[in-house]
Amino acid sequence: MELFQTADWKAEKHVPVIELPEKVKRGEVFEVRVTVGKEIPHPNTTEHHIRWIELFFLPEGEKFPYEIGRAEFLAHGESVDGPNTSSVYAEPIAVFTFKTEKSGKLVAASYCNIHGLWQNEAEVKVE
Repeated sequence: MELFQTADWKAEKHVPVIELPEKVKRGEVFEVRVTVGKEIPHPNTTEHHIRWIELFFLPEGEKFPYEIGRAEFLAHGESVDGPNTSSVYAEPIAVFTFKTEKSGKLVAASYCNIHGLWQNEAEVKVE
């Protein structure tokens, strides 16, 4: 059984898209943006939504990744009047900032309440 699903984010709305600079300066803070549904929008309705996004970083030469952060999305149109009756819908977009001394691999994970866990990876190049 595969715990995480992956696919090309341009063709699959559940894959977290990781955006970051091509190169980052050693020890300087940089920004990583993670979006679910960048090319094909995810519905984000009461019945079908992204609950959270997490970002991990595995520096080169190290055994375990570091959890950079987690963003939860809790507004999906639900209200006391029923599903999709609110005017408030969260969009699954998160921005994380951190600094590192080493290059390495970012791993983003997202969770859809219907379609499960999804992940994507990107390289951090430190100069």
